[in-house]
Amino acid sequence: MQLVVGRIGRPHGVRGEVTVEVRTDDPDSRFAPGTTLATEPASAGPVTVERSRWHKDILLLTIEGVADRDAAEALRGTLLVVDSADLPPLADPDEFHDHELIGLTVVTTGGERVGEVADVLHHGQDLLVVTRPSRDDAYVPFVKALVPEIDLGKGILVVDPPPGLLDTEAE
Repeated sequence: MQLVVGRIGRPHGVRGEVTVEVRTDDPDSRFAPGTTLATEPASAGPVTVERSRWHKDILLLTIEGVADRDAAEALRGTLLVVDSADLPPLADPDEFHDHELIGLTVVTTGGERVGEVADVLHHGQDLLVVTRPSRDDAYVPFVKALVPEIDLGKGILVVDPPPGLLDTEAE
């Protein structure tokens, strides 16, 4: 399974440097000089990081073979991806890679099927996006109090929602 670790944004300057929307929790190692990343679309890559640096909380990359603004602009919107099999296992049993959670069946502590995890959003608070049949998506904060159990082997994620969290009907 391919996992997105970044998206190339606009060019920065005239020497081919690009901005990157980071989608990984370890950008310093994921975008280290010498790292080769697959791309989506595949025709845009693979790309090899020549240099990376932070500028005002924005990651800037110099990519081998991209020497001017036009070449950098041609990569805008390209997704940088890695194979999930290449990710190291997490040491903490209460931590998960996003791809491990996506697709899990969501049930309440009472056994009621809610839906399926469609995405994991990383904002100030990690949120699970749960798609539900004939209802709007639910956004469940990914905290132990609301998600007391995850069984990857069974493909189940148990939620203990407070009143009102899952009650919104689709119109």
